[in-house]
Parts: sequence; C-alpha cells; structure tokens
Amino acid sequence: MSVGIDWMAFVNVFLAALLGACLIVTFYATGLRLLVRAGRIPVVSPVEFTDAITILSEKQARRAAKQAAKAERKSPLTEGQKLLALVGAYACFALCALAVIAGILIIVVGH
Repeated sequence: MSVGIDWMAFVNVFLAALLGACLIVTFYATGLRLLVRAGRIPVVSPVEFTDAITILSEKQARRAAKQAAKAERKSPLTEGQKLLALVGAYACFALCALAVIAGILIIVVGH
C-alpha cells in the first residue's frame, strides 16, 4: 500500500501559516509601537506568585513609571497626533484579533 502526499497542498498550508504568523506579529508590534507613541506606555505592576520569582519590584515599577512620565513630557507629538497614534494602535490590535478569528474560522469551517 502506497501513501501519496500532495506536496502542493503542503506548501500552501506552510505558506499560509507563515504569512499569517508574520502578519499577526507585525500588526501586534506596530500596535505596541503606536501605543507607546501615543503616550500609553504599558507598565507592568509588581506581581508576586506563590513559590515564584517577583516579576518586577516596586522600585523598578516606580522607575519605569517615572521614565514613562518623563517620555510623555518630552514627546514632540501634538495631542491630535497622539490621538491618531492611539487610534492606529487600536486598529492594529483589531486587525490582529481579526486575523486570529479568521484563522480559527478557517480551521473550524474548513474552507
């Protein structure tokens, strides 16, 4: 008994997965970059887990918040440009979510 492999289908799936992964990562990275440009720097507060390492100490969190405030004061962007960057960031995150949802629908529906 011989098993035949459709190599073109394999290449199509590989390229679709590679393209999808690249698009999602690109949209997410662009969204984070625009979020920072808009003055919404994501700062992680200290989190402690039982029997685990502290992710960020309080001193590090204060330092990061201070640097974020300093960057906010030095931002060369106008309020309109910051708003546009924020809208662009949310649009990138929405495209990221849509790409994930589309991938799930393609897997579930099968088309």
